[in-house]
Formats: sequence, C-alpha cells, structure tokens
Amino acid sequence: MASLHFLDWSIITTYFLFILWVGVFKFKKQLKTENEFILSGRKLSLVGFIATLVTTWYGGILGVGENTLLYGIQTWFIFALPYYVFAIIYAFFIAPKIREKGFLSLPDHFHNSFGEQAGITSALIISFLASPAPYILSLGVILQFLFGIELGLSLLLSTFISIIYIWNGGFSAIVATDRIQFILMFAGFISLFTFLYIANGPPIKLMDRLPEAMLDPLGGNSLQYLFVWFFIASWTFIDPGFYQRCSAAENPDTAKKGILLSIFFWAIFDFLTLVCGLYAIGTISPEKALLTYPLLAFEVLPSGFLGIFLIGIIATIMSTIDSLSLVSAITFGRDILWRIENNKSILNPISYMKKGLIIISFFSLVISYLLPSVVALFYTLGSILIPGLILPFLYSLKQENNFVKKNITKWMTLPIFVSAFWFMLSKLANQLPLGMEPFYPGMATSFLYYTILKLKVYNGNRD
Repeated sequence: MASLHFLDWSIITTYFLFILWVGVFKFKKQLKTENEFILSGRKLSLVGFIATLVTTWYGGILGVGENTLLYGIQTWFIFALPYYVFAIIYAFFIAPKIREKGFLSLPDHFHNSFGEQAGITSALIISFLASPAPYILSLGVILQFLFGIELGLSLLLSTFISIIYIWNGGFSAIVATDRIQFILMFAGFISLFTFLYIANGPPIKLMDRLPEAMLDPLGGNSLQYLFVWFFIASWTFIDPGFYQRCSAAENPDTAKKGILLSIFFWAIFDFLTLVCGLYAIGTISPEKALLTYPLLAFEVLPSGFLGIFLIGIIATIMSTIDSLSLVSAITFGRDILWRIENNKSILNPISYMKKGLIIISFFSLVISYLLPSVVALFYTLGSILIPGLILPFLYSLKQENNFVKKNITKWMTLPIFVSAFWFMLSKLANQLPLGMEPFYPGMATSFLYYTILKLKVYNGNRD
C-alpha cells in the first residue's frame, strides 16, 4: 500500500465521492429514449465535445509511460503523430457526413448502409476492438499500487466505479464527468512536469543527458514496425467513440471544430506525458516501467500535488473505461442482441444496452485479469481486425451503397481471416512471413476484393 499524506487521501476520496454523486444522484431519473441514452439527444456542445473526446483518448496512459521509459521518443511517433494525421482527415471529410446521416452508432451506420447482416457483423468486430479490458487492467494496477489489495479485487473495483454512473445517465453522464476529468488530467501532468522541471532543469538539457537510443524515432525497431503503428492509427476512422461524439454533436460544424481543437489539446498533453517519461529514464527501473508516472510522482511531488496527480491519472483511465463500456454495451446489447429479436418494435433498446453493459463488464473483467500487456493486446487486435472495417466504412459514406451490398460481409471478414492467418503463421514460424506484419496482407486483401467487385460491375455482372 502506498504511503500518502492525509491531504492526498482527502483529494482522492473527494474525487470518488463526486463520481458516486454523478452516478447515483445527478442521473437518478432514468433516460427514456435510446437517442437520449446513446447521444444525449444530439445536443453535445463544442466544450463538451472537446472534453469528452480528449479525455477518452488516453486510457492507455500507463502504457505511454512504459513505452517512453523503454524506447524514448519513439512513443510520440507511434502514439501521437499518426493519430493527429488521421484525426485531421476525419475532421474535414468524415465528421460532417456522420452528423448529417444521423445514425445512432457505428454498427447502426453499417446496418442502414448495407443491411442487417452487415450491421451485426460490424458489431461483433467492434465488440472486440472497443473492449475496455486493457484499461480496466491499467486502473486495476493503479488501485493495487495505492491500496495494496489483490489484483482481482482492484479489477472488480475498477470495473464498478467506472460504469456505475452510466447505468442511468448513459452518454450524458460520461460527458458530465469528462468535463471534470479533462481538468484533472491536465492539472496532474502540469504539476508533475513543473516539479520535474524545477528539480532537473529544462527538457533541452535533458536531451543532452539521454542515451542516444532514446532519441531514435524507431526505438530500435524496424521502419515497417513504425508504419504498422501509423496505419493502426487509421482505427480513428472506425473508432465508435469518435463516431458517437460526431453523431451527438449539435451540428456538423461542432463536430469538425471539436476534433481540430481536440488535436491541439492532445498535442499539449502528449508533450507533457512524453517529457515526464523522459525525465524518468535512469531513475525508474525498467522492471517497473508500467508504473513510471506514479513512481515518478511519489519521488518529486509534495503532498496535495501528489493527490491531484493521482486523481488526474485515475480520471484519465476512467474516462476511457466508461466510454468504451458504453460503446460496447450499445454494440453488444442494441446492435447484436436487440437486432436479432423478432419483435423489435415493442422492445426497449435501453434494457438490452444495460444487459450488454453487464455482459461486457464481466467479460472485460475476466480478460483484464488474464492478459498481461495493454500495448501488445492493442497492437495484435488492431493489426488483425482494423483491415476488415476501414474500406467498407469509407465506402459507406458514399450516397450509393448498392454496389457492394451482396458482398459486404465477405468484404469485412475476408481481410480479418487473412490477417489472423498471417499472425498465426508468424507465431508458428517465430518470424514474420515475407517479413510483413499481419496488417499489410489484411489491407491488401481488402483493396483486392474491392477491385474484383469493381471489375465485375464494369463487366456487367453485379453478383
């Protein structure tokens, strides 16, 4: 159990009481329509949009600290720069169209664009991609570190406190808490950066003291490895959290401006987290890399500021868990369970979403206990699953979708099978076939399949 001053414990306790108040009292009256539960009635303001999008993006904050301690500035090139690029593209070309189409969720988008089978297939894929399990693990590690409890119990607490306030409040509760969590995450890392600056000097001098390997953008890996992370960032195009926020925005302009301003805040936060991680090199043992930020905070922050930092990092993780839990609940409960019922018209989708929340939370709790690495999990799932959704989604933004309707399920699943097969081959052979990561053959398959369908149309055969 970590040794904390009474002031720090008071700050942490106050934060959790606030979360409890939001969940139990503020949204005690249950939302009645799925539009309210999923999208807050499509009334998301620019400030709320920025707060909820920025906070949701950093659930893997412990992995950022771990990677920075082990590989230096490579972290910025795989966890920051690629996401700026794809977010900018999303803001200008995708976000306005999402708000105009007015669908409730990403699988709902596929369902309305290509049919029921496509909607359910996309929902199954997204259920794995959007699992909050890695972030439940991160919060569990923090709670275990602070309170000295068993990992299983800390994971149970992590799951409970991260979803309690979305049971009744849905997306509105997430936005309400994200406004506070936005302030806390920046306050925490600004405090840590300030005291590290005072104790160790400016970042420019820090660069002179770092080993050369820590200043290598590749981090000792291949250029191909860097490119795979870059293309994994194209996950932004099919991120259900991005889609939800754009669909919930007041208007298309709010969605576009919200993403562009979010990139600005991401850049500031990425600078803070990267530099703080670089200060830890040579101070924190590589064996404790996952706890880089908390251990560093205990070394340099005085009482009060330490408490602010700890709730900042807790809030950063919780803001991702709650968002992904809701998205997964919507995906599994509404877009799968509710869709396969015969009498949809008389059934309440919210009750199915709550069933989905229970199922997904239990599943994520089990997975988070069994899986050892957040970064490795995200890399593996991203390499295998993302190729199946990107091109079909981008194509769905066109006005005419009849072109691929009959073949959409194959177009979505075939690239995934190819990437998964490539991944299994690499494990069996203990090396990458042809030196290629699984992501590349998966995307190549997706492009090739689209080309074949296009050629059939030119030849007058639409089957």
